[in-house]
Amino acid sequence: MKFPITKKGYESLQAELTRLRREERPKNIQAITEAREHGDLKENAEYKAAKEHQQFLNTRMAELEYKLGSAQVVEITGGESETVVFGVTVDLLNMETEEGKRYTLVGEDEADLKNGSISVQSPIGRALIGHRVGDIVEVHRPAGMIEYEVQSIYFEEQH
Repeated sequence: MKFPITKKGYESLQAELTRLRREERPKNIQAITEAREHGDLKENAEYKAAKEHQQFLNTRMAELEYKLGSAQVVEITGGESETVVFGVTVDLLNMETEEGKRYTLVGEDEADLKNGSISVQSPIGRALIGHRVGDIVEVHRPAGMIEYEVQSIYFEEQH
């Protein structure tokens, strides 16, 4: 199964994997070697911590390899869109509070609410998909239902 991701998100995951392989893993191997030199491994806290970190690194690298292998890079170009799809930025109006919101729909690994990026798998993301400007969208969240009006839909240029 392929998972959508922006080019920027794919490059970010690739950079993390490269950093783990080239920098973190060699540091960890060195830490294990140095800890072994301190003697009895059963009571060696440095050795135990280094081995736990090694397991974390191996797990994270395997996870990144899987994600990169399962990724479907979606190229995002500038302009407008008729409907809400992966990669668009959507300006919304909260119908109750009349507060404006701006979200960019991205892959799960790229979501960063502080920067206005939400996963297409999130409750808001799923609710928005397929809607047009002027549509009222009901979002069912754990905190209750909320209604938004879609104000604009466009693609922002990816750098």
